[in-house]
Amino acid sequence: MLPAGAGDVCAVVLAAGEGTRLRPLTERLPKALCPVGNVPLLDRALARLAGLGLTGPQRVAVNACYLAGQVVEHVGDRAHLSVEPGDPLGTAGGVAHLRDWIAGRPALVGNADAYLADPAAPPGADIAALLADWDGREVRLLGQPAADPGAPGTFDGYAFTGFSLLPWPLVRDLPAGFGDLVHTVWRPAEAAGALSVVPYRGTFFDTGTPADYLAANLHAAGDECLVDPSATVTGRCRGSVVGAGATVRGDVDRCVLWPGATVRADERLHEVIRAGDDLTVPAARAPGRI
Repeated sequence: MLPAGAGDVCAVVLAAGEGTRLRPLTERLPKALCPVGNVPLLDRALARLAGLGLTGPQRVAVNACYLAGQVVEHVGDRAHLSVEPGDPLGTAGGVAHLRDWIAGRPALVGNADAYLADPAAPPGADIAALLADWDGREVRLLGQPAADPGAPGTFDGYAFTGFSLLPWPLVRDLPAGFGDLVHTVWRPAEAAGALSVVPYRGTFFDTGTPADYLAANLHAAGDECLVDPSATVTGRCRGSVVGAGATVRGDVDRCVLWPGATVRADERLHEVIRAGDDLTVPAARAPGRI
């Protein structure tokens, strides 16, 4: 549940983006609905908020733009829906578009494409420190020590891990239209000494590239085969995630098979993402990447 000091916080899940780095996968599904461990990323975000006691359209909002109809249908009445006209408004613009719904409350803002997992704490409890003993004025980011503490995009040596906490006055003053939270809120707050980073001790992937998307899936599977009960596996499956209704007659190793995907008996797949029977996306990391 919400820790002391959180107040009447609401939550915004950002799910409007195109996920261009995951193309052509995201030509079929919006990035927020891409499954990790056979669970859509958006559902993982909503479950994390539910672990904090944040549920329903009065406390949780989801924005949508790219392939918005799929997001709207998937969310249903579980959250307030904010459909952005035209192109996505960006992280700041998406929050600004929800100003009337946020209506004076602080906002816990999470990226739908963030994969977080902490074996020491269930979803929700693993990010509760972001809200604990908050003074209601500073901006807070969830972060992990960056490989290069001085690199652009880091904050006090930390890399952002998907969730931030914004005071209402900063939400109220967000400009309408396209914008990102980094330049409109986080950097100005940092310059004013009004930003702090709360360490996240679990595992984080932003799932933005095929390699990171595969890595998140393999982490969710625990390097074993995670097979939906409705899938059919008559071939060989090692360290892979197999979605609902998928059929594996060939050999798959460290792969992600989307719901309904098919692997023929003569196929040998390694470190790829397969959607349907006609789309195979290589996902191996480049040499030298950790």
